[in-house]
Amino acid sequence: MKKKVKKIQIKITPLKVIAVLAILFFVIPLVTSAFSYFTDSTRLELTQAMSDIKEDKIEKIVVENDSLLLTYKDGSVKVSNKESNDSFLDVLEKYQIDPKKVNYTISDQTVAKAVGNVLSIVLPIILMAAFFFWLLKSQSRGAQDIFSFGRSRAKLFAKGKQSVTFKDVAGVDDAKKELEEIVDFLKNPFKYRKIGARTPKGVLLFGPAGVGKTLLARAVAGEAGVAFFSMAGSEFMEMLVGVGASRVRDLFAQAKTSAPSIIFIDEIDAIGRQRGRGMIGGHDEREQTLNQILVEMDGFTQNDNVIVVAATNRGDLLDPALLRPGRFDRRVTLDMPDKEGRQAILKIHARGKKFVKGIKWEKVADRTVGFSGADLENMLNEAAILAARENKDSIEMKDIEEAATKVKLGPAKKKLQSEEDRKITAYHEAGHAIVTHKLHDTDPVERISIVARGMSLGHTLIPPAADRSHETKSRLLDNIAAMLGGRAAEQIVFKEMTSGASNDIQKATQLARAMVVDFGMSSLGPINFGPQYDMGEFGQTEWYEPPQVSQAMQEKVDTEVKKIIDEAYQKAVKLVAGNRKIMDKIVAELLKKETLDRDDFEKIVGKK
Repeated sequence: MKKKVKKIQIKITPLKVIAVLAILFFVIPLVTSAFSYFTDSTRLELTQAMSDIKEDKIEKIVVENDSLLLTYKDGSVKVSNKESNDSFLDVLEKYQIDPKKVNYTISDQTVAKAVGNVLSIVLPIILMAAFFFWLLKSQSRGAQDIFSFGRSRAKLFAKGKQSVTFKDVAGVDDAKKELEEIVDFLKNPFKYRKIGARTPKGVLLFGPAGVGKTLLARAVAGEAGVAFFSMAGSEFMEMLVGVGASRVRDLFAQAKTSAPSIIFIDEIDAIGRQRGRGMIGGHDEREQTLNQILVEMDGFTQNDNVIVVAATNRGDLLDPALLRPGRFDRRVTLDMPDKEGRQAILKIHARGKKFVKGIKWEKVADRTVGFSGADLENMLNEAAILAARENKDSIEMKDIEEAATKVKLGPAKKKLQSEEDRKITAYHEAGHAIVTHKLHDTDPVERISIVARGMSLGHTLIPPAADRSHETKSRLLDNIAAMLGGRAAEQIVFKEMTSGASNDIQKATQLARAMVVDFGMSSLGPINFGPQYDMGEFGQTEWYEPPQVSQAMQEKVDTEVKKIIDEAYQKAVKLVAGNRKIMDKIVAELLKKETLDRDDFEKIVGKK
């Protein structure tokens, strides 16, 4: 069998050329000077050298031009120099030494010296000429392309190299259906063209951070099996003027060459913001980049079979020209996953992790209302880290519970608190829990803790029992009462107020004001007393008018807000006072265990 010979290709880059020049002009002289430094320590004056020859201390001498290399009988080697005009025999004669008694050899270095002198002059000239030739060749590609500034920095995932598919995406079923059509068009374009349908130019994925926009785009590439160019919006920008537009042109040129293909621009709001908002106006580099994108997506030159997919969580900032039909034809909104979506996401991210038998993923999904896909992935990863830290073989339910709390509230802090502070915190959290448990329109208490997390000294976890789209008046009033349960407990037990309820009071006041001003849930009737505004498709404010409310009506609004707060607080005080013994039991357990889960809590107070 013939062995395959690998071809070695050496790519000449500017960095390599500069490195060679640096070696020639800086490193070699440095080494030479260092060598000279070390040889100076073995250098002799000519007088001393001749004296050693007379005393018969030297074994042999090598004469190289003006240098004398002296090898002593003890093995040491030293160097001396003679005058250029004098021969070695003349020097011996001057010092009255018989040449016949000296073992010497004359080495002729004339040719080598001449060659070295020629190379020292010619070689740098050749290298400099090669370097400038490369610069001129690069310059022919364009003035902005000298150092590849104007080239696209998109990452190319070749056909069939993208492993992510729609099976790896969950919780965004509506968005998947929209993008499945895009994939089908790329696979079967004739099916659509025969009835006159044109290629969608672009798809905009809009939604909060962590819902899976980037993952969904990768899944489209994996399903379609086409070339996939990925680039972040910020990567188009550079300090040089015109580079962004140049990179856009290069990116679309590559995509057209590889068509059918997909261009994915992540965080497009970095370059797609509304124009004309700055002092620089149309000469702004970002605006020039945006203009080039607009032209490439829908200009005179057709780009059939090239689909642009973009993602952003700030759709309100995008330029209207970018959103019109012919550019981003489809705008897909991704929301937070519902219960079924969370279950599906959890099962995907549970792959490759070891769990104990009997993990109830439905219960975990109920516990994680409001979590995004990224939050769920991070939660399971934190649970795995926690289990590994404790040298467990598999992840338990309590690890998942702790990880979920950590993701939302932060890690537990071992703050040194006095017994008085621990007692105040325990009664405060127990007050929240009692009021919440006794009210009809509140969700069950999931966990009570006096362990400090984030900025709080403790927390009462009350996750929504189900995904809701609407809130009723009775539920809002009960929630306000639950928020004030901590202050009510402090007032009843300690006959004192603390600053620990400041955040609760702030949230309760905001909710009460929203009920009066925005929701029309007061005796003032269904009237909006707040500012008048209209929201666009992506949450941007289309127009805004300040509130047109008289002073007399504003006083009535304030009265209604205070009325709601006062009634809710009295309700909380009544419930805390009527369940004082039960609250004392909860506090005793909290001071002992620091954290009570739902089962521990309901053993004391009963089922809700």
